[in-house]
Amino acid sequence: MEAEHVEEAQRVHPGFVTALLAGAASGLSVDLLFFPVDTIKTRLQSAEGFWRSGGFAGVYRGMGSVAVGSAPGASIFFVTYEMSKSMLARVIDPDNSMDAKISSPAVHMAAGTIGEMAACMVRVPTEVIKSRQQTSAYGRISSFHAFRHVVAQEGGRGLYRGYGSTIFREIPFTCIQFPLYEFLKQHMAGYKHEPTWWQAASSGSIAGAVAAAVTTPLDVIKTRIMLSKVTPGTPHGPSARILPMLSHVIQEGGIRALFAGVAPRTLWIGVGGAVFLGTFDVTAKLLERC
Repeated sequence: MEAEHVEEAQRVHPGFVTALLAGAASGLSVDLLFFPVDTIKTRLQSAEGFWRSGGFAGVYRGMGSVAVGSAPGASIFFVTYEMSKSMLARVIDPDNSMDAKISSPAVHMAAGTIGEMAACMVRVPTEVIKSRQQTSAYGRISSFHAFRHVVAQEGGRGLYRGYGSTIFREIPFTCIQFPLYEFLKQHMAGYKHEPTWWQAASSGSIAGAVAAAVTTPLDVIKTRIMLSKVTPGTPHGPSARILPMLSHVIQEGGIRALFAGVAPRTLWIGVGGAVFLGTFDVTAKLLERC
């Protein structure tokens, strides 16, 4: 029993610099590797439909914005997530040991929520520009010109169009993904040893796929809001709000429309979860040993 506690205490909990660098590596690798699948998912969810949004052509359109925003967005998430776990562990379940508290699902859900809210400050502008390029909203232009279009037409506020709906999607996604990921990872390792990279990757894949499938309706709402454009005189029109957009999607295509793109989204985040969390785990361990 004592040996188990010793091994538990020796587990690596990434520090600030480690989480920063490992987060950047994991975010950039998964976003660039699976970008075409994300493009197909976005076009399936578009109000114009898959073929009118570009079909299978130009599936790398919008990658420039991802290349710029992916690394800092993922870094912010993991730094906030890891730091929040330690702080929250002192508040939630104060009678247990530190390792037991950090392993609490409540800590993972709360830390993940805080991490997503912070990361979305960088992620949302990137998503807005990327989604509009993926669906050729401004024609075939560069990420920089798409950025200028958004600012010129909607102001700086336009870059955060869909921030609320993104948070609305990310909180339940994170509350499913990270507790499940942490549970599976430790279960595969037998709760006594440091999980291997393949255990972290496998856990990330399963957790990501489950969370992606369940939260697809929220992703559809987020995508529609980001793709909708503010018209003169109606900067706060119903298309910018979650419930009106939800009602519109259901009226337009029924409940089935809320699951548009569920297959590529589940595939992308399921396989991508292995790369994302597996890369983070490997990179974090390498950096901790340097």
